[in-house]
Amino acid sequence: MVKPCDMKVLEVKTARFAVVIEKCGTPEVYNLWQKPEADRKFQSLIKNHKVMTIQATDAGTEFGVADYCERKGARYLAFPKSLKRFADRRIVGINWELVSSL
Repeated sequence: MVKPCDMKVLEVKTARFAVVIEKCGTPEVYNLWQKPEADRKFQSLIKNHKVMTIQATDAGTEFGVADYCERKGARYLAFPKSLKRFADRRIVGINWELVSSL
């Protein structure tokens, strides 16, 4: 099994962001105002596999990883249902219009 934070583009399958939302519900952007270790709600989301890390590529596009990966400039989405079924996939086609805004 490939560690989610160390995925190589050609070694993993992909999943569309719209399919993830269809299966796991509409996510919300989660802002970390403190260290992740100190945020109890965020730790609960990680434990229950409900966090997706959105990272930018060198080409300017974005992709997601169905897990928490500590990266500079990364964004985090909190889903209502578990993302476990997408654990070994690179999430492509990020559409910010599908993300719930508070």
